[in-house]
Amino acid sequence: MPLSADVGLDLVKSKIKYLTNFLDFYLKIANVHTVDFYTKDVWNELVAVPPEAVISGILYPQAESTREGKGGSVWDQSQKLNNVDAYMGITRDHSLPNLGICTPLDDLRQELWGDKQKEMFLKTSTFMNTKKSHEVEVMSEMVACFANYCNIQQVIDVGSGKGYLSSYLSMQYGLSVYGIDSSTTNTIGANERNRKLERYWKVYQRQKKAPTQITEPEHPKEEQMHNVENVTKIKDQIGLVGEQKRTETQRGHGQSLMQTLISTSFGDSEIYNKNNAEISAETFRSDEYYGSENAFLEFISTDAVEVASQERQNKCLDDKERERRKNAGLEAKAKRIKEANLYSPITLHVTSTTELHDIVSDVKDSMVVGLHTCGDLASSTLRIFITKPEIKAVCSVGCCYHLLSEEFELLDNKEVSSQGPWGFPMSQYMRSCAWHCGRNARMSACLPFERVTFGHVQLPLESLFYRAVLQVIIKEHFGNEETSNTVQRTKIKHVGKIYFKSSSFVDYIRKATEKLGMDSSKMSANLIQGYYDRYMPRMKELEAFNLLKVALAPCIEGLILLDRLCYLKEQQNVAWSALVQLFDPVKSPRCYAIIATGCQRMLAV
Repeated sequence: MPLSADVGLDLVKSKIKYLTNFLDFYLKIANVHTVDFYTKDVWNELVAVPPEAVISGILYPQAESTREGKGGSVWDQSQKLNNVDAYMGITRDHSLPNLGICTPLDDLRQELWGDKQKEMFLKTSTFMNTKKSHEVEVMSEMVACFANYCNIQQVIDVGSGKGYLSSYLSMQYGLSVYGIDSSTTNTIGANERNRKLERYWKVYQRQKKAPTQITEPEHPKEEQMHNVENVTKIKDQIGLVGEQKRTETQRGHGQSLMQTLISTSFGDSEIYNKNNAEISAETFRSDEYYGSENAFLEFISTDAVEVASQERQNKCLDDKERERRKNAGLEAKAKRIKEANLYSPITLHVTSTTELHDIVSDVKDSMVVGLHTCGDLASSTLRIFITKPEIKAVCSVGCCYHLLSEEFELLDNKEVSSQGPWGFPMSQYMRSCAWHCGRNARMSACLPFERVTFGHVQLPLESLFYRAVLQVIIKEHFGNEETSNTVQRTKIKHVGKIYFKSSSFVDYIRKATEKLGMDSSKMSANLIQGYYDRYMPRMKELEAFNLLKVALAPCIEGLILLDRLCYLKEQQNVAWSALVQLFDPVKSPRCYAIIATGCQRMLAV
């Protein structure tokens, strides 16, 4: 059946307009670079209240009904912020949860999955941290729901990274997954991690099949046989009791019964010798994905075993029949080996023009997914869905908005402005407005609002403070070097992770200036420490201003995501598209997914 009606294009456009009108003025806060905070005296230029008032108003807000300034103006006559409560209220009104655009996850899950309870065979918390475990479990369930809805068995995971999502989709849901990542290191690591997970999976299968398998050390096989009806009778008929004990001694008691019964039933014991012990654990893999407690019985009933045993007793198979059964066994083995490797990591840099047939030889109707795809890769994922007819659905969660290429950003280098396709904006509607955020604003969009305000996770304040004071030193002692050319200025903006390698502020300044090609040897340690002492009392200004940027983050992120949703709704070959909050934002700040299905799927329904 078709999915419920999604929000229309006109509504999405109206919300984009609502956001752009708001951000046209408020982006002046988001576009401030921390580097320039003290050199440009940003606090005194933009804020008219003490930093303590901002910190308490954002981190410890009053109840909605008790806010004194909730209905007042945010800015005073000199266009400085003077009402923190009003600022928080207006940013909240312009954040995604309050725009009426998102499709509730529970409603979508109910529509696709119903009341069916999916048993989780693999516990992600066993081999992932809390954040990744939460993301993989929720997103994999949604991907599996849409794969089932679109009758798809193949998934292409773009930007697969370490392969957590890909491995889980293949093992938990039995989907064939191609994980594509541009990093060879990630691909190698994903292969190794998947190998270890497969071993974990095999052990789990054995435990699941026979949880009380070893109750009597002397007779482990007899205990297992009570789980299979008439197995004793079968053993008596075909004379396997003595052979079974010998097999148990030689090969252990994990799988010998299953192997012996299969080989007896199909007339080719050579195929199932001890070299294939690992394959037997996966023989009934597809059944176990969906919770079968008796996969062996479902695959081959007791009656079938009895018939095969009686035929073996009554007559010998002719050579032709033996050969046929041998070939059938080999084909079944090959199929099992193929199914046991449902996840295939691939190293490749993916763009919107990448031809899937060049990297996946047997590409079929597929679903393309991406969990925290960085920058333009999220935009490319949506374009791949639009332009490749074999892709029937998409589920994309983006991140790293500061890495997006932006078409209408004011760039000093005019040559860069001719490139494309662009990561932002994507929709014709926003492109027609020539609207742009700016890199600093996109960087602000990555700030974790819920983590800071509800999870009370602190921003890396000291490292930001060090960098801002460094810029003061650069301006006062290396001013000519800084402004010598554009390339040098670009270098100065990036000093890397020197803070984490420094033992003190003085050490930080020494290392940073050296990396930037500046000689700080003429500056004494006391001189450098003096800058720290001078600006330390103003550190709270930096903390408070970054909290103002944190409050704006959901608004900027919302605009980027609505642009992507608008792009999909402008396309003629998209039947259904939605913006869904998949994750708990305290656990995973980049929590929104763009999900869509193609028209061919809807017509088929």
